[in-house]
This record gives sequence, structure tokens and C-alpha cells, in this order.
Amino acid sequence: MIQAHAVRLFTEHGYDATTVTDVAEAAGVSPMTVYRHFPTKEDLVLVDQHGRLVAERIVASSAAQPLVRRIGGALVDSATALTGRAPGDDLTASERFLLARLRLMISTPALRARHLDNQYALQQAIVDAIGDEATDPDTAFHVQVAASACLAAMHTALVRWAEDDGRTRLPDLIAKALAAAFGDDIVEGAGGIDISEPTGRAERR
Repeated sequence: MIQAHAVRLFTEHGYDATTVTDVAEAAGVSPMTVYRHFPTKEDLVLVDQHGRLVAERIVASSAAQPLVRRIGGALVDSATALTGRAPGDDLTASERFLLARLRLMISTPALRARHLDNQYALQQAIVDAIGDEATDPDTAFHVQVAASACLAAMHTALVRWAEDDGRTRLPDLIAKALAAAFGDDIVEGAGGIDISEPTGRAERR
């Protein structure tokens, strides 16, 4: 609820022009309550459940799969969980909220800088989710490289999604970005998405 008010105020009045006190007043709480849940102003935009969702899906995936397929599939599946839109449906409330947050991240220098920190944190969450499979330094390095490459593809998809006003489903865009980077077989079937059509259009089976 606090975050929803913050994103609305940042969108309506500008990130720099809106204070944490403004957010607290809109949410009907004290500034200390805001800081208890969001230690910095940037956190009001950047904090989400993405890292937890990605880690859960990697843990549930088969270790027999190629590493990039596991990570890519987790990114696509978590995007499906966060947005929740079926093909042909209008934007969900979750998608509209995520779009507003993304636009703020793209347009606000302070948020762009902190977003990079979030990418590092998500990369580490992926490495941690791989767990005992990445105990030796060489394997851990391999996981870090694979995670970083997948996250770069996802970031490109997120920016495109925001620029496109969410018209294409986010999981489909992430799948297409991963396929462009690693080949169609890396994400084929992830989240029920088929990116193998000659048109290059991602569709749900």
C-alpha cells in the first residue's frame, strides 16, 4: 500500500519533487513506518518479490538441464507469476504497477544507479539458488556469468516492454530476448511459451 502511493506520487509529481513525508501522508502512516519497510527512498520503487520468485523456480528446476535454460526458464516463469495476464487479455493491475515502476527506473538517474545494485543482488540470489552445485570457484564463476548474461537479456526485454506500453506480454518478450542471445532451444517450453515460430513471435501453447 505504501509502495503503491509512492509510485503514484512519483509518477504524478516527479521522483525528485516527492518526499518520503509526502508518501507517508498519502498512505496515512508516519515517515518512520515508511522507513521501517523501505530503508531508502529508492526502495519505494525498486523493492519487489522478483528475486524470491526466481530463486524458488531455480531450486525447483532439474539440475540435469543446461544452466542457462534453468535460469532463463526461471526468469520467464517469475515474470508470468508477477504479471498474470493471459494472451489477448488487457493489462492487469500488477502489470500497470510494474510498468509505472519501470518507467520511473528508466527516467530517474538515481533509480538507474540503484537498479544496477538490484541486478547484482538478483545475480547473487540465482547463484545461491544453485546451491551446492556451485561450491567450487570455477563452477560459481560459470553460474555468475550465465546469470549475468540472462539478466542482461531480461533487462533489454523490460526496457522494450516499457517503451511498448506493455502491449506484448512480458514473459514472451523475455523469452524472445533469451532466444536472441542463446538460441531458441534455451527457452523453448519455458512457462508454456513457444518461441520457435518462423515469424519469431512468442506465443503460448
